[in-house]
Amino acid sequence: MRARIYKPARTAMQSGLAKTKDWVLDFAPATAREIDPLMGWTSSDDTQPQVRLHFDTREAAEAYAREHGIEVEVTPEQPRKPNIRPRGYGENFATDRRGAWTH
Repeated sequence: MRARIYKPARTAMQSGLAKTKDWVLDFAPATAREIDPLMGWTSSDDTQPQVRLHFDTREAAEAYAREHGIEVEVTPEQPRKPNIRPRGYGENFATDRRGAWTH
């Protein structure tokens, strides 16, 4: 059984850091997916890829994998600097705004 441990990145629709603080253990599929001849849907009898485990730390995820004999590939964390502007969105409605609101 193979798995991957990683820290998820932000989604394209996300400006904050929610759901990016935990480490995730995802299982790799053991068998290939098959195409149903009648409907054309893809299916598999392997349910492990549907399992996604969340951990507070990378060490906790690695310890869980060791305890259960799971072969893991760890993707190192790639930190991003936060995109925080001074005053931010509230500046649009400030009473001491410097320029005219154009739209």
